[in-house]
Amino acid sequence: MKQIILQYIRPYYKRMGVGFLIKFLGTIMDLCIPYVLAYIIDTIIPMRNRNGVLLWGGVMLLCSGVAVSFNMIANRMASKVASDATEVIRHDLFSKIMYLSNARTDYYTKPSLISRMTSDTYNLHQMFGRVQRLGVRAPILLIGGICVTFTLDPSMACVLLATLPMLGFITIYVSKRSIPMYGGLQEANDRFVRMVREDIAGIRVIKALSKTDYETEKFQNINKEVVERERKNGMVMAVINPSMNILLNLGLVGVILVGAFRVNAGTSEVGKILAFTTYFTIILNAMLSISKMFTIFSKAIASGNRIWKVLECGEDMEVVPYLDEPMTNKSNLGEEKGEEVCFDHVTFSYLKGGEANIKDLSFCIKKGEMLGIIGEIGSGKSTIINLMMRMYDVDEGCVRIAGRDVRNYPPEVLKAKFGVVFQNDTIFEDTIAGNVALGRELGEEEIQEALLYARASEFVENREGREAEALNIKGANLSGGQKQRVLIARALAAKPEILILDDSSSALDYRTDAMLRKGIKEHFPDTTLIMIAQRVSSIRNADHILVLEDGVPIGYGSHEELMESCEVYSEISRTQTGEV
Repeated sequence: MKQIILQYIRPYYKRMGVGFLIKFLGTIMDLCIPYVLAYIIDTIIPMRNRNGVLLWGGVMLLCSGVAVSFNMIANRMASKVASDATEVIRHDLFSKIMYLSNARTDYYTKPSLISRMTSDTYNLHQMFGRVQRLGVRAPILLIGGICVTFTLDPSMACVLLATLPMLGFITIYVSKRSIPMYGGLQEANDRFVRMVREDIAGIRVIKALSKTDYETEKFQNINKEVVERERKNGMVMAVINPSMNILLNLGLVGVILVGAFRVNAGTSEVGKILAFTTYFTIILNAMLSISKMFTIFSKAIASGNRIWKVLECGEDMEVVPYLDEPMTNKSNLGEEKGEEVCFDHVTFSYLKGGEANIKDLSFCIKKGEMLGIIGEIGSGKSTIINLMMRMYDVDEGCVRIAGRDVRNYPPEVLKAKFGVVFQNDTIFEDTIAGNVALGRELGEEEIQEALLYARASEFVENREGREAEALNIKGANLSGGQKQRVLIARALAAKPEILILDDSSSALDYRTDAMLRKGIKEHFPDTTLIMIAQRVSSIRNADHILVLEDGVPIGYGSHEELMESCEVYSEISRTQTGEV
């Protein structure tokens, strides 16, 4: 939390200093009003000086006007600083999240990152604003009110002062307990967001399987946990206000009793007692404001620590220097060997120290060749793609692209070599052209060409007149086959060196699938194609086919070779095609 304040509030120190000064002057004006009132009652009125009453009454009005104006100006400045600082924090946090490795994202979890981007930054925004509004005003009212009461009547001021140590003890004790409790509440909110996110994304499946009641019960449990944590936090923080009210009201009773005896004895005056009770109310409100600030501080500290953990996390996938040679997006290193993609005894596990998801995998394919990968669900097919694009680092062995270890490539250079369609890829809320270009500097001709090669131009033309219409989130207004063709067009648009299709033709009919592969072979002859498929017909013409089972390669070769040498592959083929 300290680091966030030093890094993100420091640029606004001057503006905050001006705001604090204005708030200070406005607060001093507030403190002057009861003092002037006591002077009028005890000094001016007994003299029956009407002009004096009008004069000092005007002074009170002037003090009130200055106080209101200055406080409004300072509050507007505080809101601007809080909004600007929070905007920068959100920007930096979002940028950091976008560049997190997959391993880091898995560690923090997506729902937790969403929660940090939303509710945690909101808590910081509240803290930044309240500190500037109440952080100056409340302490000045408290300290200034106590000082003024001592100038009015030291004896009565001592009665008030006797209550403050107990108030301070309660505030500090409650705050120490509340900060870790708010951290636990935020973690429960993360689980809450995760479940809501999953249920909303899968609502059609839930309804189709008539599992609405089941999911509602699960939601009730996590919702109950969040409510229970909020209730406990609320109960702890609720101790402050009643305690302060009781102690301050007891102090007020003591002040009135002492004041009554002193007025009766002639050692004090009525105006001072009236001003004293007014200052007591000011001090009470200041203490309540400070208690509210402690509540906000508790939330903000917990949220700030969660945000800073993401912002400060180091790079866990550094680039390993390679001969200090200049890098280009179109590197031809390794072409002498003819290797485009090579896995050299690769072993990898998503859980460090856990069972390996890929075990001792080795294969090489040349530029322009096609590799088909097939295997049962969970056999490690998509993991190969993640390692190839360095979404994760291997545990043993190495992955080479164009003769160079992927760890030697800067991320932007490595990613530029690939065009990829992931298994569960995303259609954004944009036009078809916008989804194909995806922020890249692609001309209209390149986009149309990519749509043509992806066999998507036909249905795009049928949408003529609605082309500017944005697609729904996740392409809900497209069929499964249409979405896959738009995604393939996106992968082809930049003419990649390596094209990866991860089960991206499962929703296509056999004819379209065959024409798609034929078009890619004709128009992208130098592009290395890696296709993960569940259908043998999609990969039977590949130069190489890799068969996986539980992360272990059990077959590698052409279709004909595997039909003879790999029992698992031949069984899959016979089951799907009836081939003997």
